[in-house]
Amino acid sequence: MLTIVRYPDPVLTTPAKPVTDFGPRLAQLVEEMFLTMYQSKGVGLAAPQVGISQRIYVVNCGKEQPPETELALINPVVVSVEGEQCGDEGCLSFPGIFVQKKRPKTVTMRAQDVHGKWFEVTGEGLLARAFLHELEHLDGKVFLEDIEPAEFVKVRKDIDNLRRAYKERTRPKERVVS
Repeated sequence: MLTIVRYPDPVLTTPAKPVTDFGPRLAQLVEEMFLTMYQSKGVGLAAPQVGISQRIYVVNCGKEQPPETELALINPVVVSVEGEQCGDEGCLSFPGIFVQKKRPKTVTMRAQDVHGKWFEVTGEGLLARAFLHELEHLDGKVFLEDIEPAEFVKVRKDIDNLRRAYKERTRPKERVVS
């Protein structure tokens, strides 16, 4: 299983690079991303969230996560969006933080599969939300960047706690010489 990177790790705010190698290592990474997503009880996971700055994400919004609803999107682009929805949204890189966020109701994406073959897929509701949330990760954006100010105020302390925890994790350890 892969380790999920938490905010404010710089990989989450750095645009990811396009995938050019469609070999067996890519298929293995995608499988590990699905396993990590399921273990973390998520419906989507982008490669930057596991410390890999490549344009890959996986989603599965099916109940009980049946394999037939698994989607891996590589080098994804938005084809079209329609309508509007507003709902709770969270992120595995921001554990325990949920905000109300507006998104399009229907989204059509164009992407490559693990073999490099292009396809289009349309999602509604939660799947449309997941498509765009994960795409933002690939663009170096986090889901809190364009929320309503009142929503930000609700989670400000949680975000500050994530920043402090990151600073603690990344602070150089002092060596004791005896």
